[in-house]
Amino acid sequence: MPFKVATVNDQRREFVTFALRDGANISMLCKRYGISRTHGYALLKQAQDQGVDGVTVRSRRPHTSPHHTTPEVEATIVTLRRTHPDWGARTIGAWMRKRDHDTPANSTITTILHRHGLIDPSHQTNRQNRATTRFEREAPNDLWQMDFLGHKPMQTGRVHPLTIIDDHSRFGLNLTACLDETRATAWPLLLDCMERYGMPWAILCDNGPPWGHTDKALTVMDVRLIQLGIRPIHGRPIHPQTQGKIERWHGTISRAVFGPVPYRDLGTVQQAFDAFLVCYNTERPHQALNYDVPIDRYHPSARSVPTRIEPPLYDDDLDIRKVRQSGEIHFQGTRYRVGEALAGEWVALQPTTTDGTLEVYYYNYRVRTINLRDRPV
Repeated sequence: MPFKVATVNDQRREFVTFALRDGANISMLCKRYGISRTHGYALLKQAQDQGVDGVTVRSRRPHTSPHHTTPEVEATIVTLRRTHPDWGARTIGAWMRKRDHDTPANSTITTILHRHGLIDPSHQTNRQNRATTRFEREAPNDLWQMDFLGHKPMQTGRVHPLTIIDDHSRFGLNLTACLDETRATAWPLLLDCMERYGMPWAILCDNGPPWGHTDKALTVMDVRLIQLGIRPIHGRPIHPQTQGKIERWHGTISRAVFGPVPYRDLGTVQQAFDAFLVCYNTERPHQALNYDVPIDRYHPSARSVPTRIEPPLYDDDLDIRKVRQSGEIHFQGTRYRVGEALAGEWVALQPTTTDGTLEVYYYNYRVRTINLRDRPV
């Protein structure tokens, strides 16, 4: 995926940000960003000499402001709020401090926003009553969350945004305007994302199509992920809080991108998405990250997408069964269902410490438990 012309500066900055990290694999990054190693090392040297913004054709670094709340500082605050209506006083303050502004207190910023009519009292909430405990994976790429945002109207049809976010860093990995919410649409976009950033260890999705089934059987996408060494995880039905991070991100996207006037078509939506994603990943301070930006906490995965899928290898002492087209295996004269998505694949039956109970595995993923004393449902 070479640099896109429309976002070449943003992608250059992203490339050198990752390349400057200790232990970065420069050759791997060059390959993923579709540039030669000569070009990559030239950008890296330019960034070392001039800073990350030095690799862009034209720096967009904001000017600093005087050491008090002058009209210029107030104008900066107002402009930020109008440009990013979902940014509160703390986010605006963190953004300004990271760029060496002498920033007024958050309470002063709030006062300025009130004075300019940029805070709707009906939208304010009592943050002290919100739960503050958050859970996240320990490292980038331990877990990605993936979902469709839902559909939004356009002047011509509807858009179905596909979103992928890293659980640890909140780094937005993908935000694509799609025409539908099918596996045929989602899978190539996920592969493109993994070609750029490497593979995660697990991906969390909900139970709706195309991710899961209500009967808990594996889907075609689950099987493909397992073949890549990625563990598919599904949230509990009717419990969107399981995917709290991506649900909150959906709210941020909806507030920041979509307004009362629908976009003309898919192309104009994608342009807005691209601009939002750069801002979200590299400029917008995140409260849950102690007001760091997501790119400060994210690094690409060292696990590249394989060129071919290796078949599963099972221990010689395990009972191996081929899944029939009906999604069933036969064992000791009885049929057991493991799911149509595994049709034609080989699974292993592994004994457990409980007599008469077996676990069915596909690669190292436990598909189901079989109790030989019970008739299968």
